[in-house]
Amino acid sequence: MSYPGYPPTGYPPFPGYPPAGQESSFPPSGQYPFPSGFPPMGGGAYPQVPSGGYPGAGGYPAPGGYPAPGGYPGAPQPGGAPSYPGVPPGHGFGVPPSGAGFSGYPQPPSQSYGGGPAQVPLPGGFPGGQMPSQYPGGQPTYPSQPAAVTQGAQGTIRPVANFDAMRDAEILRKAMKGFGTDEQAIVDVVANRSNDQRQKIKAAFKTSYGKDLIKDLKSELSGNMEELILALFMPPTYYDAWSLRKAMQGAGTQERVLIEILCTRTNQEIREIVRCYQSEFGRDLEKDIRSDTSGHFERLLVSMCQGNRDENQSVNHQMAQEDAQRLYQAGEGRLGTDESCFNMILATRSFPQLRATMEAYSRMANRDLLSSVSREFSGYVESGLKTILQCALNRPAFFAERLYYAMKGAGTDDSTLVRIVVTRSEIDLVQIKQMFAQMYQKTLGTMIAGDTSGDYRRLLLAIVGQ
Repeated sequence: MSYPGYPPTGYPPFPGYPPAGQESSFPPSGQYPFPSGFPPMGGGAYPQVPSGGYPGAGGYPAPGGYPAPGGYPGAPQPGGAPSYPGVPPGHGFGVPPSGAGFSGYPQPPSQSYGGGPAQVPLPGGFPGGQMPSQYPGGQPTYPSQPAAVTQGAQGTIRPVANFDAMRDAEILRKAMKGFGTDEQAIVDVVANRSNDQRQKIKAAFKTSYGKDLIKDLKSELSGNMEELILALFMPPTYYDAWSLRKAMQGAGTQERVLIEILCTRTNQEIREIVRCYQSEFGRDLEKDIRSDTSGHFERLLVSMCQGNRDENQSVNHQMAQEDAQRLYQAGEGRLGTDESCFNMILATRSFPQLRATMEAYSRMANRDLLSSVSREFSGYVESGLKTILQCALNRPAFFAERLYYAMKGAGTDDSTLVRIVVTRSEIDLVQIKQMFAQMYQKTLGTMIAGDTSGDYRRLLLAIVGQ
């Protein structure tokens, strides 16, 4: 089914964005409840980079056109990892816990985004959860992660010091004036400003020149470069809402996009996405999900778009034991599967609570919960449930895996590459890069450089911090 003003499918040309008839402003003025862009996803300031830098992080490029800032004002110093109740001293992060199914697994850093400390996923489908020497399909095994690596989550893009929106607007205007376009000047500005600063540049451009920056950029750029620039200029919540809308437009549905967004965001982010979806597209997200999906997958996504997951960081070990027992009896311990039991526990429990449940499950069933989900479910509902469990263990590793498969083999899934690099750039892209290097023995930048070209490659690498 198609909607007026929207193209059937196809990413690059971006017709219908902004929605037809509202081209004069982006987003449409008056409708958008957040004045100058949303606060960065994950909220709050990000900790500074330790003096030694991060392994694989590659450092941050000096912002183009500005003197290197003297540090990031107002950011807290990285704190220590939170301790779990019941964990004896010396068994915190960096020390693999004992118990079935966790042999040889790295403990990644605590992560402030989305609630609990992030942990590393178990590979699905290995009896007893034992580490194989190789992943299926020749993926390298998980390396161990030293305890000293990053505390807290970090993006590769931070607000630039001495920010001047009018000056940036002038640089962009000059870059697009006359014959040809100075793409390098555009890259230097866009890759080194936070999303909130980009919203201010957009407003300054219209104030100074009486023109819409997005329309000007669209007329100068094309293909993947255009898609990447437009994504960077959308406020984060609008970009998520827009990606969901696009995933359900026209013939067919991009279920993996629905999973990637709805199963990984925080409650607050999901509620803002639902509001933005309604205000920008005049549509109800839950109704669109119901009409585009079905069965247990539909129920899981409807649960996710309520944005009601428990976000209490403390772990109830008694409940974890009981939930593990219930999940076993709903799956491995019976003929058939009680899908609603899996949905209820995975959709409502906090991420730290789910991690404790997975540990209890692997001790009790002598098999990890991810492999049980693989045995009991199939299709998109399996992918959705596994995404939730992977985020409970280690959200950066989930995104690292998505990036790897977006570039592996013939062709590149540019939409996924752009979406993950842009949406995680101010949240946890530093950790995603670290996990990528550990999991695949090559840096994210190396793989991007080999899979992309031209200005598109330059801008992606500038965001990733190569």
